[in-house]
Amino acid sequence: MTAGPSSPELQAHRLVRAGCLEEALPFAQQAIAGTDVCVPAHGMLALILLRLGQAREAERVVLEALEFRDGGADAYDSLAYVSIALGRHERANALYKRALDLAPGTVRFWYNLASSERSFGRLLDAEAACNRAIALDAAHYRSYLLRSELRVQTAEFNHVRELQAQLDRPTLTDGSRVLLGYALGKELDDLGHFDEAYRWFSGAAQARRRRLSYDVAIDERKLQRIAEAYPLQLRGRDTSHRNSAQYVFIVGLPRSGTTLLERILTGLPGVRSNGETDNFARALMAAAPLNGGDAFGRAAAADPGRVAEYYAKLADRDASDGLVIEKLPMNYLYLGAIHLALPDAKLILVKRSALDSCFAMYRTLFGDAYPFSYDFHDLARYYSVYHRLMSHWRAALGDRMHEVDYECLVTEPDRVGASVARYCRIPWDTTALEIQKNAAVSMTASAVQIRRPIYRTSSSRWRHYRTHLEPLIAELRQRGIHVGDDA
Repeated sequence: MTAGPSSPELQAHRLVRAGCLEEALPFAQQAIAGTDVCVPAHGMLALILLRLGQAREAERVVLEALEFRDGGADAYDSLAYVSIALGRHERANALYKRALDLAPGTVRFWYNLASSERSFGRLLDAEAACNRAIALDAAHYRSYLLRSELRVQTAEFNHVRELQAQLDRPTLTDGSRVLLGYALGKELDDLGHFDEAYRWFSGAAQARRRRLSYDVAIDERKLQRIAEAYPLQLRGRDTSHRNSAQYVFIVGLPRSGTTLLERILTGLPGVRSNGETDNFARALMAAAPLNGGDAFGRAAAADPGRVAEYYAKLADRDASDGLVIEKLPMNYLYLGAIHLALPDAKLILVKRSALDSCFAMYRTLFGDAYPFSYDFHDLARYYSVYHRLMSHWRAALGDRMHEVDYECLVTEPDRVGASVARYCRIPWDTTALEIQKNAAVSMTASAVQIRRPIYRTSSSRWRHYRTHLEPLIAELRQRGIHVGDDA
């Protein structure tokens, strides 16, 4: 089936891009009507249904499509994407392989398979898929970066020369330099060549920042408005159709240890994770009134019962008992709204020392998220207003929010893990600390690190870069952020 200039499939695509999911749904349904071949529109329809909170219907569309005659490779790639969103990761992995059976020369399918293998901890298979992508296209720089992240590089086995050779190409775009620069910086950091690693991290971050249209002052105002919209005395009452105590929100800045804590908790019986979804934000905005001030005021005025009802439709994909974790770090923006809609939900804030937190973000490429992380001035300003918002939530939520210190988590994991389990009212078992044995999928930036036993070497990593971080240290101090007397 070919999508013509005004075909239902193309109309659905346009409406989805505009965020008009309800309007896109009938066009997507029309796009697959009468076909007995698996086509990309099946994946689009399933994704629309899922985003509308109709997970069972989305799953049905995928299963029906897989019963049809073989379609093209793009159809199975599309179904793999929505399968990940549905939490069907094994099926997604099989579908990526099916796409490659049909189109083995397509680079992005190899990259998608590599990402899938990484999520399962099958790191050698992921590296092999990256190598296939690079062999097909030496300029597929996303594969270089992913490959560098798959293991700790050694003096005997690394890609430093290959990466340097690519970076020496005079025709590289800024986007290419970003990907290669982060890859080379990471490998040099692994090898202990910290000054040289910083040069590449810094160059890649500057190139990334040049490509962004971002003003940190806008984010500063947003976080201030959130605090203004939610008063210090927050009292929620459970209006949801299910007990909100089953939900656990793990929040904090990226690279602060949220994935590690998620990994420990999902090692306990009856605990599962939805991963990093925007389920709550979507539920909140869907329930917010269309009029009545700015977005923050409207969100604060959203009916808690409607928020809870819509959130449950998005979050309870399997309608199973037990705890359900939402681990999107930026849910720290919504802690007040979460408490109002889901008053018995567990709210866990993971915090890390300011310099470790800021530098961990600076040396990470986040794609479209966290645009403040590529410049020291932006970082210091954002961290400062984030720090103030967390102080506001502490005052507003009191003991309804549980805090976890990353440094304590990695040095005393049994004590901290047991404390979190008590807060969540579930039995504690020290076997949950063997995170390397946890077979659950991870799609986060820490997907490789959590395949190893808990380690402490990330704490105070900034000290290797102390000289280079002086401008960041000075600005954090100027803004009243404690960075330690020895910084």
